[in-house]
Amino acid sequence: MRAAVLYEAKQPLVIEDVDLDGPHAGEVLVRIAASGVCHSDYHVIDGSWSHVALPTVLGHEASGVVEAVGDGVTLVKPGDPIILSFVASCGRCPDCTVGRPHLCTGFRAPATMLPCGAPHLRRGAQPLNHFGRTSSFAEYAVIHESQAVAIRSDMPLDVAALIGCAVMTGVGAVVNTAKVEPGSTVAVFATGGVGLNVIHGAVLAGASQIIAVDLLDNKLAYARRAGATHTINSRSDNPVEAIKALTGGRGVDYAFDAIGTPLVSRQCYDAVRRGGTAVIVGMAPTGAEIPIPGTIPGDEKTVKGSFYGSTRPRVDFPRLVDHFLSGRLPLAQIISRRYPLDEINEAFAALARGENARGVIVMG
Repeated sequence: MRAAVLYEAKQPLVIEDVDLDGPHAGEVLVRIAASGVCHSDYHVIDGSWSHVALPTVLGHEASGVVEAVGDGVTLVKPGDPIILSFVASCGRCPDCTVGRPHLCTGFRAPATMLPCGAPHLRRGAQPLNHFGRTSSFAEYAVIHESQAVAIRSDMPLDVAALIGCAVMTGVGAVVNTAKVEPGSTVAVFATGGVGLNVIHGAVLAGASQIIAVDLLDNKLAYARRAGATHTINSRSDNPVEAIKALTGGRGVDYAFDAIGTPLVSRQCYDAVRRGGTAVIVGMAPTGAEIPIPGTIPGDEKTVKGSFYGSTRPRVDFPRLVDHFLSGRLPLAQIISRRYPLDEINEAFAALARGENARGVIVMG
């Protein structure tokens, strides 16, 4: 099958034929339909995430159709349209059993391979690492059964792919992690694919004021389309001061860092009112730390991490599909451009330039 392989950081992805083993027991073979172009993949390409083992087939935000299943698989069957979850869950560990499958600790194998611990990808004699146990920048993927979430057949698969990461991460940070109440005030720092979906989540939650912050005017235009009530360009305005001016000097109830840098995380902290909550959604470069002032006890602020929107994929993915198909979640408007696999390097160059709300790789 054809796949995009990253051999070295800061080098182009190579489109070539690779070998993929069929599904073992408890695994699913998926024909990939679409895969989103996400900053998490780009962090590996540009070297920010130096902990990811290379060479690897990237891609983790995806949809597809089940081609075959291994022994013991009961959750999906051949022909099912699915969204891929990049987190596998065992269903037995303490986190899984209390409803936190996104924090599963039951599998010992690293995320560079499937939970069974066996390599599935190779180029000739050279093993290739999985990324997020998904590796969806390829015509096919093998994933653990828990990563395959069946969805309605009337859901467009190019839009469904976004639910596998950006939508779940952003909307989930609002409704699952922060549990934003109706009437709350919200600030969203960075309005890429995840940030736009934080805005979507704030709209769904009934926020009264949604303030979007970014460096690029085109990204702020996307934010207004998604439902932001106010926008701030942080190149020209101090975002913390501007947010406080818009909230009567008080600060917002909730602020979300959707990019993952220490500077932005601190701005989120400073932008929330006393007793407010700063939610760190974006994944920082390897080794980064967030400075928190010693006044936090007196301010009684909360800093929360949000991984994958605190998702329960089998509950949340179908619910988000329903929101889209009912018109409550306008996901199609954030797809700026669709690319064939052969143009994947241009898709990531456009992401680096900040041109797209979301680019999507569509398989032929």
